[in-house]
Amino acid sequence: QVQLVESGGGLVQPGGSLRLSCAASGSFFSINPMGWYRQAPGKQRESVATMTTGSSTNYADSVKGRFTISRDNAKNMVYLQMNSLKPEDTAVYYCNALARSSSGWHQYWGQGTQVTVSS
Repeated sequence: QVQLVESGGGLVQPGGSLRLSCAASGSFFSINPMGWYRQAPGKQRESVATMTTGSSTNYADSVKGRFTISRDNAKNMVYLQMNSLKPEDTAVYYCNALARSSSGWHQYWGQGTQVTVSS
């Protein structure tokens, strides 16, 4: 079982920045990949950014050049630096991890953290 705990959401003005953090804990051998999804009201959950243990990254087109994902594999943490935020970035952001344990590979989600971009 893996627990994911996010932090760092909040209210920010357009053009501002936020940094999200996610800590993974529990019983597992490895996590690969680890990343961030978001869900805006009335919309489907979408992938924002993911990162493998080998530092390969994948970003949604809508956030390329503005968001940066990073990982600390030793601490089992993943971060999302969000710059030049836009109102359309408003959503609940979820940490996601694909983890390998003694029972095989399983996908896990955090509880979500609200990001609101508004003046």
